[in-house]
Amino acid sequence: MLKKQLRISKYRSEKSEVRSQKLRHKKYCFYFLLFTIYCSLFTVSCATKHVEIPSYEKITINEALAELKKTTSIDAVLLVEYEKGDIMMSGDAALLLSENKLDLKLYYLGFLYGEVKEENGIVKSKPLLDKNKSILLVDGLKNSFFWWNIKDYTINEKEDIYELKNSTRQILISKKTMLPVQQIIKINNADELKISYDFPAKIKAEETNSSNPPLSHWYQSHLKIEFKKYLVRIEVKSYSITK
Repeated sequence: MLKKQLRISKYRSEKSEVRSQKLRHKKYCFYFLLFTIYCSLFTVSCATKHVEIPSYEKITINEALAELKKTTSIDAVLLVEYEKGDIMMSGDAALLLSENKLDLKLYYLGFLYGEVKEENGIVKSKPLLDKNKSILLVDGLKNSFFWWNIKDYTINEKEDIYELKNSTRQILISKKTMLPVQQIIKINNADELKISYDFPAKIKAEETNSSNPPLSHWYQSHLKIEFKKYLVRIEVKSYSITK
């Protein structure tokens, strides 16, 4: 009798455990499904939207540059990812830029993490930047946004691009969009600062006005700046200009 009761108790225990496992499995499947749906929605919401940019092939490269050179300053909010080897950091940044001046504030988790200022070639930063990081951020950002500041250049016309080139700098510009796609800058006649661009975007309506010419409404929203072992990826979250 005792053995029979033990067998019944064991059977009930095993049955209860099977039910618990099934319940845990169902819960796991349910939460996994929710997680999958969330990830899908997040990916869709965060995906870069394709923007159809009008063709500017009817204007010449000199006309485009003359128009862009009327820009005196750029104000932008950025998402910045910094890499060196296996080290990666990311955060937000506020950039105020003119041809001879740069003011960059870097934020991490909403708190001010660092600040870089440059004026007429003099760089000040907190914390102190080494030479490579200074070149990456200061020269990289100034030349990537104010790419039309190139001096003493020649223009080579190819099938679908214009090449602007001088002794230290090469810029490839799309004929259709009049936006840069790649830039290479020689530093100290040895190392190369490489900049690549993608995803054209348009200045938001509230950040501009009808007097701005259409060409100046457009910019490249994704940038990649490389120097030696350093790499910075930038996504432009907002962008405005002053003339």
